Amino acid sequence: MNDVSPLGPNLPSLYALFPAAPAELWPEFEIVHADDVPSPYRELLVHDQHMTVTVEAHHGDSVDVRILARVHADDLYARKILLTLHGSGRVVQFGIMKTNLRFCSPDVREEIVAGQTPLGRILIEHDVLRRIERTAFLRVIPDPGMMKWFSLDKPTRTYGRLAIIHCDEQPAVELLEIVTPE
Repeated sequence: MNDVSPLGPNLPSLYALFPAAPAELWPEFEIVHADDVPSPYRELLVHDQHMTVTVEAHHGDSVDVRILARVHADDLYARKILLTLHGSGRVVQFGIMKTNLRFCSPDVREEIVAGQTPLGRILIEHDVLRRIERTAFLRVIPDPGMMKWFSLDKPTRTYGRLAIIHCDEQPAVELLEIVTPE
């Protein structure tokens, strides 16, 4: 796997799915090599697993999904989300996912669009054959919205990743995942 790839999803194209977020309000970011992602972010991001499972293990609690915005047109479904700890409601991740629903079974498609369950949990529970392809790692300075969601008084560097989830070997989901600063 190439740790820094120009191929695959990118932050501007995923943010552009939600025009209510003008470019001047996007987070500052730079692409970094996996070796430059420090702990604990390395353990949270530099792997080929679902973030749902990883953040639940890291925080010792299940996560819930909170949808901030969504776009649904034909087979395109995208959402801007927060993952929150079930027990406390604390935000542990911001993300954007863009899904090509044509690569999902009717049951999976229905659950994704319902927006009640994190994507990783849906794919795992439906035993979808999946492969997560990390395409880039990001060093991020949170935007004003993230600062609010992450309960930050000032911009604090954090990290994220871009990835593609292949479902049954089809590139079904493009992801941006940014973890709360630790």
